Amino acid sequence: MGLFCNARLVTASWAAGRFFCLSAIVLSIASSAARAKEPPRSRDRDPSATFDSPNPEGVLRTITMDGSPLDDRGPFFQSLGTNGRSCSSCHVATTGWTLSPEELRDRFDRSNGLDPVFRPVDGSNSPKADVSSLAARRAAYSMLLERGVIRIGLPIPANAEFDLVAVDDPYKYASASELSLFRRPLPATNLRFLTAVMWDGRESYAGTGTTSILATATPEQNADALIDDLMHQANDATTGHAQGAPLAQNVQSAIAMFELNLVTAQRIDRFAGLLNADGALGGPENLAEQSFYVTINDALGADVQTGRFDPQSMSLFQAWTSSHAPDRAAIARGAALFGSTRINITGVGGLNDALGVQTIRGSCTTCHDAPNVGDHSVALPIDIGITDASRRAPEMPLYTLRNRTTGQTRQTTDPGRALITGLWKDIGKFKGPVLRGLASRPPYFHDGSAADLREAVEFYDTRFTIGFTEQEKSDLVAFLSAL
Repeated sequence: MGLFCNARLVTASWAAGRFFCLSAIVLSIASSAARAKEPPRSRDRDPSATFDSPNPEGVLRTITMDGSPLDDRGPFFQSLGTNGRSCSSCHVATTGWTLSPEELRDRFDRSNGLDPVFRPVDGSNSPKADVSSLAARRAAYSMLLERGVIRIGLPIPANAEFDLVAVDDPYKYASASELSLFRRPLPATNLRFLTAVMWDGRESYAGTGTTSILATATPEQNADALIDDLMHQANDATTGHAQGAPLAQNVQSAIAMFELNLVTAQRIDRFAGLLNADGALGGPENLAEQSFYVTINDALGADVQTGRFDPQSMSLFQAWTSSHAPDRAAIARGAALFGSTRINITGVGGLNDALGVQTIRGSCTTCHDAPNVGDHSVALPIDIGITDASRRAPEMPLYTLRNRTTGQTRQTTDPGRALITGLWKDIGKFKGPVLRGLASRPPYFHDGSAADLREAVEFYDTRFTIGFTEQEKSDLVAFLSAL
């Protein structure tokens, strides 16, 4: 079949002013394809199974795990609710399968703020915001336009160990029955590496407090659990974000299989060139072949196959360690720093308190341990302080919570996992995302509070008093941009 350009997949390139379109052929949604143990190597891959998208750092590439052509005619791209939205409204191929504030502002201008992504249900700062005029819509959707965040409305659980005792909401809406939580949509790609679905794991825990993706399960059981979680998430997104009716099971399955078949990574760095050149293992073709299982390289020694942890697990650029090309050498140095820099990890909820250790002598890979992927290989929601009141920006709501037993209070911009479990200890906890394809999806952290990768590195340097030099910060940014 020939090439065609779909309005949802074709956007202006911010870096080069060019247009790209996605090749169209039907994508098989059979479970056997989604669970294939050995994806085909790049030399066997149909060119129509490849989608390139430029970003300020080079070129991002998406391929399919099974080598089948990409297809933009399936339910992932269809309006399945009542407000015109599809999955692709918030998971845009050209911006790393998530949202970009720059692309959103372009959509707003082209549609006068009427594109389906701009809906009061969760796109506006409050569901009651005035959207009757262009100026009103620009104000109502300011968080989406500036941070690329969607408003998630969740209540304080009935059995929670805490009460909401004060709300400072600039948009005059949030209450105990529905807190306003502003979060970045997670990428709808590289999902086979997940150990929790959604920032707070709410699609993996089913309200029971036990993750459905388990260290004790077989790989087949974990694959089934992940598919079930993604199907459930697709249904919840349709009934919530798209304000639609529940999806038929075959439609849920089609969406989950499409997502599981996607592999995305930076392919070209604007300075270093091809990221799989001269022995390096960058790019999505190598990522498609990356070994992964739940617990792999777990920092706490839970790896069911080896029982070991290798801090130098981000090894894809080791071949460039002695490169005479300065930009390649910088990427290799950043990768080495990611595993070798000793960090005194303190005050991290879900880690220090869970282990009963005041200071853990770790590295970046302590929490980003999945080899060449960068998320955690077991479900590990942690609190690194992103939601602390001291970091609150004026446009963010602030909630004061009080422990029902001790009377202790805590202020936070987002209680995180605690709104799922009701546990005081889970306040502010979120999962760590997959790190591949970072260059296409600023801003960073769940709330979009780091405008770029430099700001993200600066946060960790300050939070843990690491003491990175300026050169080390630049090398880390070069490495992260190449993922």
